[in-house]
Amino acid sequence: MTRIVVMNCNTSETMTADIGRQAQSAARPGTHIEAWRPHWGPESAEGYYDSFITAAAVLDRLHELPPDVDAVVMAGFGEHGREGARELLDIPVVDITEAAAQFAMLLAPRYGVVTTLGRACAQIRDSLTVAGLADRCAAIEAAELAVLDLDGDTEAALDAMHSAGRRAIDAGAEVLVLGCAGMAGMSKRLAAKLGVPVVDGIAAAVALAESLVAMSLTTSKIHTYAAPRPKRRPGWPISSQAGKH
Repeated sequence: MTRIVVMNCNTSETMTADIGRQAQSAARPGTHIEAWRPHWGPESAEGYYDSFITAAAVLDRLHELPPDVDAVVMAGFGEHGREGARELLDIPVVDITEAAAQFAMLLAPRYGVVTTLGRACAQIRDSLTVAGLADRCAAIEAAELAVLDLDGDTEAALDAMHSAGRRAIDAGAEVLVLGCAGMAGMSKRLAAKLGVPVVDGIAAAVALAESLVAMSLTTSKIHTYAAPRPKRRPGWPISSQAGKH
């Protein structure tokens, strides 16, 4: 059995559960999904300030990863912490931002991202640029929905995502990516409304994680993602000092 931890970046219990269900539904038979969330931090990540806090909270939680976990999926679209997790862990770490864009680029020359709030667009662009995936991104469009709004009126959320998706298509995108883990499960309905493929980052990341595990591949540790150098870090990790919240 392949065991994958899907690491939500925020502390929302309901969103974590939704992400876990979507990940399990996308997984192959024999893959066991566990949805985790940080012990502390914001209930939604919206902007750079929240993102840096959630990155620390996620890395704190990942210190508790059991040795029999085969891979980690980072379920925060455009959020920080990806590179730190790859240094910390000796197993594959797949970020939904990278996974979704990589899938999209197999389907069309240019892709677009539909995300939540406008303030997230620059952050997502930064993440795609660092990953070497920004050149083929035609547009990043915001539905102007708060992350936690995705747990509310699904039809209103889909309407807003449809409008954002149409703008991305008008800008040259031929395939769309869902730019928030909270949008998990909405890809088929949005694809039907817009007439283009829509990539769910959770499903894409799970598929890539499973493939890496099956091929016995993991992160290179010789230079960039070598383990953190030993040094004094008073109070860190927090979870081992203060217990679970």
